[in-house]
Amino acid sequence: MNDKEKMQQYWKRNVRILLVLLGVWFTVSYLFGIVLVDELNQFRLGGFKLGFWFAQQGSIYVFVLIIFIYVWMMNKLDKEFDVDEE
Repeated sequence: MNDKEKMQQYWKRNVRILLVLLGVWFTVSYLFGIVLVDELNQFRLGGFKLGFWFAQQGSIYVFVLIIFIYVWMMNKLDKEFDVDEE
């Protein structure tokens, strides 16, 4: 595999990771926090309605978690394709 093919594979995997993580973020922030809020409000988390919790707290927590997951996955991908900074 030449360098051009290697970099194409790298970016293809990078974009796939981004799309999956953005899909999770969309699901949690938009669907859980706005679209499905009435259905989720039937349940409680820490004394708060679940839909409200996702809209106010959960989407922020998930976003921060997604940042850490992205960093971990990209470091792993960088090492696999030998483009890491170490």
